[in-house]
Amino acid sequence: MHTTYSASDAKRRFSEVLRQVRDGKTVTVSYRGKPVAEIRAIRESPETMEARLDDLEQQGILVGSGEPRRPMTPMERRPGALKRFLAERGV
Repeated sequence: MHTTYSASDAKRRFSEVLRQVRDGKTVTVSYRGKPVAEIRAIRESPETMEARLDDLEQQGILVGSGEPRRPMTPMERRPGALKRFLAERGV
C-alpha cells in the first residue's frame, strides 16, 4: 500500500508515518502537490557479493549478461600510480 502526505502533514504525523513504514508500506511526501520524497523501510543487505548481485538484478537495478556468472577472485596487488610517481621522484 502507498500513502501520500503533504510535508506539513508528514511533520505533524511523523510517528504515524514511521509506524506505516515499519509495517512495510511506502510513504510519499509531497510539497505543493508534487512528490518530493519517498520513505520506505531499509532493506537488509545480503551477506555475499553473489547474493547482493542477485538482489540488485531482482530489483531491476542491474541487468545480467545472460551468461553464467564466473566466480569472483581478488585482483593481483601491484604498486599503484602514486607509488610509482613517488618512487620516480625519490620520495
